[in-house]
Formats: sequence, C-alpha cells, structure tokens
Amino acid sequence: MPVLQETIHKLEVAGGLRYVKLGLTIVGLVLVTCWYNARSYKNMATQEAMDSAQLARNISQGKGYTTFFVRPFSMYLLRKHNEARIASLTETQRADLYQIKGPHPDIANPPVYPLLLAGLLKLGHFDYTVSNTKAFWANGGHFWRYPADFFISIFNQLLFFGVIALVFLLARRLFDPSVAWVTAGILFGTELFWRFSVSDLSTMLLLLLFTGLVWCLFLFDESAREQRGGIVRLLVLAGIAGALVGVGALTRYSFAFAIIPVLLFLLLFGGSQRFLFVACALLLFACIFTPWVVRNFRVSGTPFGTAGYAVYENSAIFPGHSLERTLEPDFQRSPLVPFTQKLLAGTRQILADELPRLTGNWLGAFFLVGLLVGLTHPGASRLRYFVLLCLPIFILVQAGGRTQLSEDSPVINSENLLVLLAPLVLLFGVSFFFLLLNQIFLPIRELRYLILGLFCAIGCLPMLFTFLPPKGIPVVYPPYHPFAIQTWSNWLKENEMSMSDVPWAAAWYGQRESVWMTQTLQPEFFNINDYQKQISILYLTRLTTDRRFASQWLTGPEQTWGVFILDCITRNQVPAYFPLRKTQAGWLPDQMVLCDWERWRKTEPGTESSSPGPSATEGEPGLR
Repeated sequence: MPVLQETIHKLEVAGGLRYVKLGLTIVGLVLVTCWYNARSYKNMATQEAMDSAQLARNISQGKGYTTFFVRPFSMYLLRKHNEARIASLTETQRADLYQIKGPHPDIANPPVYPLLLAGLLKLGHFDYTVSNTKAFWANGGHFWRYPADFFISIFNQLLFFGVIALVFLLARRLFDPSVAWVTAGILFGTELFWRFSVSDLSTMLLLLLFTGLVWCLFLFDESAREQRGGIVRLLVLAGIAGALVGVGALTRYSFAFAIIPVLLFLLLFGGSQRFLFVACALLLFACIFTPWVVRNFRVSGTPFGTAGYAVYENSAIFPGHSLERTLEPDFQRSPLVPFTQKLLAGTRQILADELPRLTGNWLGAFFLVGLLVGLTHPGASRLRYFVLLCLPIFILVQAGGRTQLSEDSPVINSENLLVLLAPLVLLFGVSFFFLLLNQIFLPIRELRYLILGLFCAIGCLPMLFTFLPPKGIPVVYPPYHPFAIQTWSNWLKENEMSMSDVPWAAAWYGQRESVWMTQTLQPEFFNINDYQKQISILYLTRLTTDRRFASQWLTGPEQTWGVFILDCITRNQVPAYFPLRKTQAGWLPDQMVLCDWERWRKTEPGTESSSPGPSATEGEPGLR
C-alpha cells in the first residue's frame, strides 16, 4: 500500500505525470504511424523520388555522382560542353562526347537529399531484389512492398516528426501550451504531410530545414529586440539563416529564392546594423551554394544542369516532357512570350486552386481572417510578416518553374513550394481560433474541451477517412510494377542500356542504365542506337500506349513513335526497319518489351539454348 501511495504521489506532485503523458504520446505516434503505413503506404509513385533514390544508391555503391536515368537533353548539354573544350579532352573522351558509353554524370539533381539517402542505403545494406515470397514484402505470392521504398518512407516520417517537434516548441514560445498542443495535433493529423512522407520526395527534409530557418529568424528577432547576446550572437544567427537557405537550395534549387524574404526580414528587423547582418547571411549562403554551381559548370557548362531550363519546360515551345526527351532542342525562338504566358497561367492556377487548400484542410481560412487581427507577441507578428514575404515569392517561383511533373502529380511533387508554409499557416490559424474561443462565454468548462475536440477532428477529417474502407494497395500499377521491371532488367548486363518511357523506374528497380524514350523515333532513336550506344531493350508502359490517338500518336513530333506502336499492336509485328525485333509472349497489352535477341533464354545468338526462358509469371501484372 505505501508503494502505491508513493507512486500516486510521484505522478500527481513530483512531476511523474509529465512522463506518463510523454510516454502515451510516443505510443500514440507509433500506433498511428503503423496503422497509416498498413492501410495507406504506397511504393514510389513519382519520377523525382525514383530518380533521387537510384542516384543515392549509385553514390552508396561507390559509383560517384552518376545516374542510370539518362535524359536525352542531358546528353545534349554534355556534348555541347565537351565540344567547347574539345582541345583539352583525351582521345577516349572525344570518342564519347555524350558521356554515355561510361558512367553518365547526373546534372539534374541537387546533392543534399541524394547524399543523405546514400548514407541511409549504405547503413541499411538493403536487398534490392524484388520478392514475391517473403512475409510483409509479398502478399499471397505476389509482390507487395519494395523494402528500400518502405524504409525511405520511414526515414521521411521521422523527419516529419522532427518538424512537428520544432513547430510545437515554436508555438509554446509564441503563444501558450494549449495552442502548441492543438497545432502539433492537427499537424500530425494532416493527411497532406503523410502523403508527402510516403512519397519519398525531398519535401520533408526541406520542410525541416525551413522550420529550422524560421526558428533561427525568431531567435534573431528576439535577440535584437531584447538586446541580448550582442552583435556576435546576431551575426551568428544571421549566418546560420543564410547557411540553412544554402543547404535548402542544394536540396531543391528553387528554394534558393527563399534568400530574398530572409534578407528582407533582416533588413526590416535588423536594427542599425541591418546591412552587416544581410551581408553575413548572403556570404554564408554563397559559400555553401557556389561550390556546387561551379561543379555543374565544370561538368555541363551550365549552373544548374537540366534543372536550369525549367522555365522552358511545359511551355508553348516545349510542351510536356518534350525538352528532356529531345536530343537536339531548338532554342532559336525567344522564350519571353511563352514564359510570360506560362507564368500567368501558373499563377492563376495556384491562386484559384492550390492556395485555398494550402494546408490540406480548411483551417487555412483562419490564417487569412486572422491577418486582420494584431498579435500581442512581437515575435509572432514578425514571423507572420515573414510568411507574407515568402508567399508571393514562392507563388511566382512555383508558377515559373512548373513543369509536367506538376501535371503528372498535381499536389505531391517536388515543385510544390507552398507546402513549406503550411505548418506556419496552421500555427497562426490555430492561434486565431483560440482568440475567438476565449471571447465566447461557456457555462461549463467541459464545453471548451468539446469545441477543441471538434475543431481538431474536423481539421483531421481527410486523415481520419484514410482509416476507413477501402484499404489502399501499395503497388502503384499502372505504370510501375517492380517485379515486371526487374524481370526484363535482369536480361541486361551491367554495361548494357535500355530505352523506356519510365527510365527512372528502370534505373531504380531494375538497376540498369535506361535512356528516356526520345521525342522522335527518327532520327533521335537511331542517333543514339547507331552512333552513341546500342539500345538492347525497349520497354513501354501505359504512359505511352494510353495516349490520345489523334492528337498525340498521329500528329506532332511523336508521330513516328505512334505509327510504330500501332504497327506492333494492331499487326502484331515489329516494323522491318527497327533493330529490336524479339519479344516474349505475355507482356501486351499493358506493357511492351522488345529485345535485340531472345534475352529471356539467357543464351546469346550463335549458341544453343540449354533451356527455355521463364514464361509469364501468373498473377503478376504485365506478365500474363
């Protein structure tokens, strides 16, 4: 009995209840995470995620900053750069101006996220072989989950929890514990962030960096207002802010524009030494960001590689993915008018569609209305100014850099910058809700808890609905099926190359070099196959076969591919002029696999086949 009394005393008086609450919170986090992953987890579904992952694996395996996902446009940039310095090249380098016969350098991705993933993959010692028998990774004898995809998602969810913790601590400093707990709860229950976490994009890392940047600016403003720590502390905080923007820019190039609102914030609230703080932040930003720009110049002659041409992509000059799939792009036409049209159309779409659902729920409306009310805490007021400084800049950058990636996946994509502001928007929205709630007379105290519970439940409704039927499946098919991709990729040797309309998936799941299906069959395909490097397998999915018949297959630059595919499907034969003429039965109509010889038999031409190759694996999509 004395032991029980002592335990109760510790819980109620000695602060033990605090640890109980913390323990229950951790258990709740783990249970919800497991439940969400069991019901809503999906393998990688975006080009950007697979591209970063395959690049990270190459780094972890000691292959350098090289890629298996080859863009024809990157071949063009490398050839152009090598021709400009041809006098300094060796004979071997002159014979491979496109840098396709050996490891192909990556000039599309900034380095921070791939390097971080490379460390994770190195420590994880993952088995990249697809399994349809192991428990959890398979279901009923069929492929279900890809281990590396799943653990990268867990890593991103840990980053998400870090964001929640930083926002919680910030809310306690700016307002009170009640606002902090409700903000953290709604943030945890916002489905938008969970979808980003399982997408395996760099968004969660960038969100963590941005939240750290907000903390840094808050501490800078607090120190400047209270004159605490002297000028050295302010210089250090300004430098850290610039460094965080630099690291964020090396995570996603478009984030470099965040330096503008940071510098404006330092100018507005930096006091008499504001220009010194601006110079310090700008210097640290440049010191971190510039070396990678120099690297890109040395490799490709451009500051950002293929990413620097995002203003051209999905415009009237280069609609869709046509620029990255073009081996000889024509830049003679001025991009000013098409870019202006793209910027205006993109801004209109963001204002009409994306901005109203910025937070993934309706609570963003509280933030907008709350702008009409002053805040008592000066730090909170100034951070709200920072959000308002970021908002127009992020809108313009997102609209101007919008590519087909945003069309393929309208919300969950690497071009979504506005989502970085969502936690702060939720924070200020919740604070305004509490301001309204405190002005309502409630006859009994329990009504306040009921209102808070309903507020949180309504804010988390999209997340709550994910736990209701029907249950999602992790296989993102069509078009991605790792088992099918790994099947034909295993027919290739390590130095052989394929062409595909999903080369990022072939690079990640198949672990083989794959070039993006060129914009034209003639002459671009033959230019690569005949003069640069032989293409051994052509793999096409529904991304190609489901295109519009009249407007995409029979007209425009892809007409030659359209006629070719129609011949293959309707006549059940490969045109005589095409070098890849062998196909295994069972792939059509969902997928098309053409080889230079019957590679599934594992025996090269001129030798006897000891046994027939594997036939269609029953039950797996595309291998019927």
